[in-house]
Amino acid sequence: MSLLLPAPDGFARLENLIDGKRCPALSLERLASVDPSIGETWAEIPSSGSDDIAAAVDAAKRAFSGAWSDLPALGRAGLLRNLAGLFADHASELARIESRDNGRALAETSAGDLPAVTQILHYFAGAADKLMGDTVQVSPASFNFTVVEAVGVVGIIIPWNAPLSILAAKVGAALAAGCTVVVKPAEQASCSILAAAELFEHAGFPPGVVNIVSGLGSTAGDSLVRHPDVRKISFTGSTATARRITAASADSLTQLAFELGGKSANIVFADADLDAAELGVSTASVFTGGAGQTCVAGSRILIERPIYEEMVERIARRASEVRIGDPMDLETQMGPIAFDRQYDKVRDYIALGSQEGAEIAFGGRSGEALMGAGSPHAGGYFVEPTFFRDARNDMRICREEIFGPVASAIPFDTEEEAVALANDSSYGLACGVWTSDLKRAHRAIAAVKTGVVWVNAYRRIHWALPFGGVKESGYGRDSGLESLRGYLHTKTAWIEL
Repeated sequence: MSLLLPAPDGFARLENLIDGKRCPALSLERLASVDPSIGETWAEIPSSGSDDIAAAVDAAKRAFSGAWSDLPALGRAGLLRNLAGLFADHASELARIESRDNGRALAETSAGDLPAVTQILHYFAGAADKLMGDTVQVSPASFNFTVVEAVGVVGIIIPWNAPLSILAAKVGAALAAGCTVVVKPAEQASCSILAAAELFEHAGFPPGVVNIVSGLGSTAGDSLVRHPDVRKISFTGSTATARRITAASADSLTQLAFELGGKSANIVFADADLDAAELGVSTASVFTGGAGQTCVAGSRILIERPIYEEMVERIARRASEVRIGDPMDLETQMGPIAFDRQYDKVRDYIALGSQEGAEIAFGGRSGEALMGAGSPHAGGYFVEPTFFRDARNDMRICREEIFGPVASAIPFDTEEEAVALANDSSYGLACGVWTSDLKRAHRAIAAVKTGVVWVNAYRRIHWALPFGGVKESGYGRDSGLESLRGYLHTKTAWIEL
């Protein structure tokens, strides 16, 4: 079974999944999906509107009140395991679709993202029958207990940087909890999720339990957020979009969970293993297969002054060695920016950094100047790994999320200064700490105001650990048992004896 069959004109055409059926948008309008490595259309997806969203929510509401509610937890677990097996069977094809669609290097999607999808689904399958309430002793005259119940229909809005792994984390938790879902993938990279829609049917999920509707955020996304029958929205994306969602959902008082942007600090102390830190703050952090388009990119590299010059030289060398090119080539280490507007935004920030007075230690080139006039990828959205030295924390390149392969080095003198710099941000998603001093590591974990802290590692994420941020990086958590609580409400029962 192939999940993606091109039409006679060569374009792949994908459809929504609503109430167990694959269907175009009711308007029959379509959006082009552009291969960012060449800058040309390769697929078309439905441009859905409010009527399509209404149909999907209605299907999810009926499924929630119907057969899905009667299915015991072990039944939900079995379906999730079926789904995990199907994702494993189709991992190679789905990895290639995702890399073609958003430019993320195939080396990352095939070796990292798709294996993780399978494990995430197995994890939540194992959790489905372990959701329980408590017995509370109030008095001898009463019997008191709590019951946990699914919140109902959940709207899930997926970003374009890692669609399938984020889909698995959110949908896996929601289905394990007993919810039904309407998924709205990012219009810039919907193809892998739409292609995977067929797997939910083959796994045995009843019609309407999982619905997938593509379209613009301003139409399909807005309609999903405003729909009165959607009881929760789980969104991963930008802080600016989260603000719009908050305003749009106010009338219905829909529950919200946000995993948002970041401007994460990587703190390198002089006593660190510099070889490990060099790798961790560069190719493992921001010069990635996804071209730095990750919310946890460690784009502020804070370096203790005695090792500042050496680390700047090391990081610049690492940046120069990154293999940039066709994301479908397994030798490629960094692919293109996912779409044209983001490409322009990243290049604008690079120009801004120089205007603000930071010095480019390496990088700065993009497009044809980087790939060569004769390259088949000259029209692609490629940006060279770009590393600024001698930056200041008040510069815009150090305050605002760039979401590209751009990092800045800032020197510091003391541990207290490093922590203050790390915390001097409107964001609070993640932080890296590089040190051989165990006491310092524990002090930093306690002092930095983020949702995640890595010590002598970076960008290490596991489905058993909750993930999310504080401040403008959002609230609520994906992954781990904690994420399940966001899809449940607690009912209190009191029996007078």
